[in-house]
Amino acid sequence: MKSTGIIRKVDELGRIVLPIELRRMLDIAERDELEIFVENERIVLQKYEPTCVFCTSSRGLIAFRGKNVCKECLAKIMEV
Repeated sequence: MKSTGIIRKVDELGRIVLPIELRRMLDIAERDELEIFVENERIVLQKYEPTCVFCTSSRGLIAFRGKNVCKECLAKIMEV
């Protein structure tokens, strides 16, 4: 993991500000969704990319009953 040397304080509501340099570098815009993971003793933020619930592909997604399904998996389901 690469250190940026940037330190931010957590405010009274538990928020931190991501520096503009990092947001630009990682293509994170206002209102973008971030996923939060815990790996061992670390908190990891990752830009959220919706994926198919069956194969985790992010291409050709269709929302079905609140779940994302790709066209390929939907075609396989229709065959059954």
